[in-house]
Amino acid sequence: MIFRDALNGLMGAAVIVIIPLMMLVSDGRADSTFIDYDEWQALTESKVIESFDEIVFIKRFTYQSNHYYTDYINGCRNFGGNLCVLSLKDRSVRELVPSLSGGIFGRFDLSCDGQAIVFGYKEKIGKGFRIYEVGVDGKNLKQLTFEPPDEAERIRKYNNNREYPHHTDDMNPCYLPDGGICFISTRCEYSILCDGPDIFTTTVLYRMDADGGNMRKLSNSSVSEATPSITHDGRILYTRWEYLDKGAVSVKCLWAMNPDGSNSMEIYGNDIALPPTLLYGRVIPGSDHLYVAAGTPHYPQFGVGTIIRIDVSKPLRTREPMTYITPAIDIRAEAGFHHKVSGQWVQNNNGPLFTDPWPLSESAFLVSYNPDKHFKDTKAYGLYWLDEKGVATLVYRDDAISCFEPVPLRSRKRPPVIPSALPKSPDSDRATLMVADVYRGLSGVSRGTVKYIRVNEQVPRPWSARRRWSGDVYDQQHAVITKDTHLGLKVQHGIVTVEEDGSAHFTVPADKNIFLQLLDADYMEVQRERTFVNYRPGEIRSCVGCHEGSNLSPPVSMTRKMAFQRPPETPGPQPGEISGRRVIHYSADVQPVLDKHCVRCHGGDAPKAKLDLTGEMTTHFSRSYENILSRKLLPVIGENHPKTGNIHYLPPFSLGSHKSKLIQMLLKGHQDVDLSQEEMVKLTTWVDSNGQYYGAYWGRRNLRYKDHKNFRPVPTFHEAVSTTSPLMESER
Repeated sequence: MIFRDALNGLMGAAVIVIIPLMMLVSDGRADSTFIDYDEWQALTESKVIESFDEIVFIKRFTYQSNHYYTDYINGCRNFGGNLCVLSLKDRSVRELVPSLSGGIFGRFDLSCDGQAIVFGYKEKIGKGFRIYEVGVDGKNLKQLTFEPPDEAERIRKYNNNREYPHHTDDMNPCYLPDGGICFISTRCEYSILCDGPDIFTTTVLYRMDADGGNMRKLSNSSVSEATPSITHDGRILYTRWEYLDKGAVSVKCLWAMNPDGSNSMEIYGNDIALPPTLLYGRVIPGSDHLYVAAGTPHYPQFGVGTIIRIDVSKPLRTREPMTYITPAIDIRAEAGFHHKVSGQWVQNNNGPLFTDPWPLSESAFLVSYNPDKHFKDTKAYGLYWLDEKGVATLVYRDDAISCFEPVPLRSRKRPPVIPSALPKSPDSDRATLMVADVYRGLSGVSRGTVKYIRVNEQVPRPWSARRRWSGDVYDQQHAVITKDTHLGLKVQHGIVTVEEDGSAHFTVPADKNIFLQLLDADYMEVQRERTFVNYRPGEIRSCVGCHEGSNLSPPVSMTRKMAFQRPPETPGPQPGEISGRRVIHYSADVQPVLDKHCVRCHGGDAPKAKLDLTGEMTTHFSRSYENILSRKLLPVIGENHPKTGNIHYLPPFSLGSHKSKLIQMLLKGHQDVDLSQEEMVKLTTWVDSNGQYYGAYWGRRNLRYKDHKNFRPVPTFHEAVSTTSPLMESER
């Protein structure tokens, strides 16, 4: 297969690139040349695409990242390149920012009027990405974000890696319809939960004004968000990674939110295990239900893979919305790439590999493409036209450096500005939720069963929880929370009432990762929400029911619902709790109950049933905790076991206390054990937490530190949710 390189217009001689026949996917067409200007014109005249004469793109040596989200952490090893414009008329290329050619250009966005470009840029190792803006004529270059005043102190405090000394990074900018700029940043100072060495950091969404002022955080995710773009209706489309009682690397899917951070919701992929990552999502022109994204592995790569069109008008909890534009490339495991060769799937780390899809229509795309080289080859990627059959046609490549992110240089219709419904000065840091009927979408649960909703939070792990001592890492957790269950800290905010008609009306903390559990009259879990939602201060959200689809219509009249006839309820305590806001801490909640009722039989030198329920400490946990888990006395979801599983929908009563052998034995009067309601609630709340052991990220875990003053402290709620240590650094 022969591609005539588009560089021949520049170099005066044809450059021939030989690509093995097996490498170009789909229908077996063997002849494809670079597309010339006349062909572009023919496409525009036939209305296949809209007219444009130039393409903006990035010249950058291929990132050397080992995960899709670590470009800025360990991907920046080869500096040089520029923000460029390719002329389709004469194949000339001009650099827009020659003064910055010694650094690395990250992702960019073109303004709707086609006059300015906002982009990320890294000067050198030891300096973070910052956001700049420049005119499409290369004039009016200005820096929009800068190092925080305490950057040097931050690096001194958290640096544990030469390549990435834990500076802050501002990246992936995109213009908002109201004139502001959205971007991702590490300024939140959160760490990736499944990272024992604590090198990898989290990026969440921020926004700022056009001049870089008034910067504010829009979300609070525990793990990374990436690559925002703007939908036709003015929302921010982005990739959100999270794991909450599901496989840790399975779900990096498409979400959307309003430009003020409100109304965040899944677009597609929260129940789809493979590909593990849907990245660089964009809405397709002229459609309100079609999107395109790159399907990529979790590692080892920097966001390359296959191109997928997504139709959200189809059943969302299935794979039916996905159409593979490049069907001979797939991601069929957590790691690496799969290629179909002679009808068989073969896994290797070489091309063909795609990234950066820009939709020109539902059947035509600009992409960055590596036909046959190793995915980390620094010069492998060029700019291509991709049709619906998966045939890639060369547009431009530079043999000296890779080319990424092709975007037509033209104006486009500005999406509408979504007026913010948030109060300018909210009275409190809370949001209000209105649930019409918890039974809608909750199959197999009789009306009257659900009496309460438990409000919980997944707490991000702050950089300040970093261990400067060894021995505390377990199951990729830098600060151990559980044994083989979930990796992120959970805290409880309390319970609220569900009315007889299934409605509920209550407040939740804003700017937190909130998830809910439905409880019966005995405060036992009926169903859990295995994802979280961020709510903004003063936001009012309503939902139809549990596990609703976006096409589930509301009841005839929500105003008649019983809960909506009263003011919103503030979450309160369960029986035996002083406050609804409390930590879930095994040694303080569960072990005292076991000591009082169980260890007389399940303790000593010969515990009954060989089940030791004493609180004797083990390396990281306790004897009773480890034995309860190993004997499978409660059902758990292991977020690392397997990492690419545990995401499928589970019916009510599949998890939690109703499914727990321990709880069911006690309810049946095991050995005449008689627990008070308060004691039973402590046990069931712990079981319903997915078996959490520690109630905060703070404190030393390993038994070797048993004489240290900071050894396994019982945390307060304030300490659990705080981003700063309760002790001075010298005392930790």
